[in-house]
Amino acid sequence: MYEIEHWINGKRVKGTSGRFADIYNPATGEVQGKAPLATPAELDDAVAKAAQAQKLWAKVNPQRRARVMMKFGALINEHMDRLAQVLSREHGKTLPDARGDIQRGLEVVEVCMGAPAMLKGEFTDSGGPGIDLYSMRQPLGVVAGITPFNFPAMIPMWKMSPAIAAGNAMVLKPSERTPSTALLLAELLQEAGLPDGVLQVVHGDKEAVDAILDNETIQAVGFVGSTPIAQYIYGRACSNGKRAQCFGGAKNHMIIMPDADMEKAADALVGAGFGAAGERCMAISVAVPVGAETADRLVELMVPRIEKLKVGPYTAGEDMDFGPLVTPMAMERVKGLIASGIDQGATAVTDGRDFSLQGYENGFFVGPTLFDNVTPEMDIYREEIFGPVLSQVRTDNYEEALKLVMDNQYGNGTAIYTADGEIARDFASRVNVGMVGINFPIPVPLSYYTFGGWKKSGFGDLNQYGPDAFRFYTRTKTVTERWFQHIEHGTETAFKPMG
Repeated sequence: MYEIEHWINGKRVKGTSGRFADIYNPATGEVQGKAPLATPAELDDAVAKAAQAQKLWAKVNPQRRARVMMKFGALINEHMDRLAQVLSREHGKTLPDARGDIQRGLEVVEVCMGAPAMLKGEFTDSGGPGIDLYSMRQPLGVVAGITPFNFPAMIPMWKMSPAIAAGNAMVLKPSERTPSTALLLAELLQEAGLPDGVLQVVHGDKEAVDAILDNETIQAVGFVGSTPIAQYIYGRACSNGKRAQCFGGAKNHMIIMPDADMEKAADALVGAGFGAAGERCMAISVAVPVGAETADRLVELMVPRIEKLKVGPYTAGEDMDFGPLVTPMAMERVKGLIASGIDQGATAVTDGRDFSLQGYENGFFVGPTLFDNVTPEMDIYREEIFGPVLSQVRTDNYEEALKLVMDNQYGNGTAIYTADGEIARDFASRVNVGMVGINFPIPVPLSYYTFGGWKKSGFGDLNQYGPDAFRFYTRTKTVTERWFQHIEHGTETAFKPMG
């Protein structure tokens, strides 16, 4: 049994609240550690120390801040396997998946190595007689990141890297379910040359979150999690005068047209639907075949692929396809939704509720579950399941399929598989979803673009990483400047505008 600590002013510090959250080993079901849940006083103290550190950090020129990012990136590569082991131990995801989690975060760190270019202002010469105008981007001060359990490395790096590169200090509250990775990242950042206090890692639950939202020093909050909590954080942060970017749930559809390459579509659905045990906001959770023949063919192709999936603990080897869910509560929720799908009339082609693995009978495993004949009224369609469950909703034509996607309350990601360029172009243009894949199942943009959903998947004007991140973590100041020429007239001094 290990005990996690906070990271305050460049060192690990024990929590003082006396309250802890259990950290599970998802493969065995055992409680392997505990994370302290900070009091508002602990959070406020971390913020105050961050504010002091930020004053000096903001004066460091952007190129030197970028060099810290360069060193940080090199250290992540050097410690990739160690990070993956720590991440998998608490989350349960396979080692290849853990390394992918780290790699996608690293790519944002790499973009932040170019922070000087992102932070440049604009200049206008002679905007009027002798008048010049210029703008500058300045850091906000202290900002906060509240990150989820499902990507313990990637999303903390998405938040803290641009914030810190822009000259801010960050208070990071990682998920108390998977806290160790954030601490290791903080240590690597310190080794890379980040001054003490510029990054504070504080563990906690709603009490700590509310303290973040109410702290007057914190100028901006970034969050990733469920939609109800995203709405709550966005509303409370904005009412307190903070900037906020809050990303919530998803129900990502993939339309399969009759002319699609069915083998590739089936591969994509199995990988995007069941990879990472479905615990990702960009998972494809709804297959939308157009036409009965397309639907029947997809089921025929997916079943043998599903039967070959290897489910097990990360310690079982590199060839595992996915692991357990993160907590017993997550497992029971997913099993309950599978039961509701059957009760409400969906066809369970495969049912993962009874999956069991010898030696790991108490682990939080759910096998891959495929539903057919799902309708929009069913709970398994309406709710984000966040587990290895793929629902197939049959449609008769393209317009019906498109309407299904557009009527859904979520708008994170979507995809279409087709050989028809005109249909693909129409889909990309009309669909009201933030990230679109054409013959590509998980359309997470590269790190020099930006990541964000629409509708109830995203709250706020700016997205994560890329240029939007630097806009979010800075504010623009514009200066209108005029100088006067100094003219001597005997003993008198006169001034006139230059130009």
